[in-house]
Amino acid sequence: MAMKRAATSAIKSVASSGNPLSSTLTRDLHASPGSKKIVGVFYKANEYASLNPNFVGCVEGALGIREWLESQGHQYIVTDDKEGPDCELEKHIPDLHVLISTPFHPAYVTAERIKKAKNLQLLLTAGIGSDHIDLNAAAAAGLTVAEVTGSNVVSVAEDELMRILILVRNFLPGYHQASSGDWNVAAIAHRAYDLEGKTVGTVGAGRIGRLLLQRLKPFNCNLLYHDRVKMDPELEKQTGAKFEEDLDAMLPKCDIVVINTPLTDKTRGLFDKERIAKCKKGVLIVNNARGAIMDAQLRYAAGVKDMLDRYFKGEEFPPQHYIVKEGKLASQYQ
Repeated sequence: MAMKRAATSAIKSVASSGNPLSSTLTRDLHASPGSKKIVGVFYKANEYASLNPNFVGCVEGALGIREWLESQGHQYIVTDDKEGPDCELEKHIPDLHVLISTPFHPAYVTAERIKKAKNLQLLLTAGIGSDHIDLNAAAAAGLTVAEVTGSNVVSVAEDELMRILILVRNFLPGYHQASSGDWNVAAIAHRAYDLEGKTVGTVGAGRIGRLLLQRLKPFNCNLLYHDRVKMDPELEKQTGAKFEEDLDAMLPKCDIVVINTPLTDKTRGLFDKERIAKCKKGVLIVNNARGAIMDAQLRYAAGVKDMLDRYFKGEEFPPQHYIVKEGKLASQYQ
């Protein structure tokens, strides 16, 4: 429920007065300060919406803030229709005050949309990451851009650990073999290993990276981390991880590499052909960060499908590359 609390807090700040969060580059407001038009863009959950009362990050759940918003006199509209000139979102751009989106179904906020949005004050990501927003255009327009930092760090760290174990133990081919009625132990066991004794390196040791290292420690792995700054000595002792200042020097040591760095201009395409060539042969790479950190064609060659248009706006995804080949793992993370 962290997203619900953070969204409520951010909207309260905007709704409390005319435009308290705006910079000196103020925007024209065409509605009274006490009443805001708020638009949320989420995916549809359809028949799954009613199965879990805490499942709020969908159109049906509306982030769990509809009752509060409407009780305060605000107009709250939710939609999943966000692409193209005739989409539902486009109809509301000219007079909305707050736009809420998620990394899993992002509303792409371009400079063109910002220019049209004369009332817009707040762009809120109900999750982590704002790379679907033209941040330069938002800053120039005096907008506040906020996200719910830390809202899903435990979930992502646990998901990464799960993926590591699935890949190391060669689980997916075994599952597919057993579910199809086959039974060939050797076909699976020749690529199944223990995690104990393996060297695992995380590229990025922020909130998620540190939580992953803490969860890996009981497996008796050799733990390495690369980051811009070294951990506090006490925290480094708790995780049992060794700092690697040079990424290219760390990669050849790793049996498993986990990418936990944010997507920036510097990290886009960070794992290109040359960098991957520095890794051990047979290395396992787990990327729960933005897909664009890895070169698109390399992902295709490996048979790994990413999150389609979620993080690769405008990038072509040929259908043949949606298929996950044997031994590869790709899925959504929650």
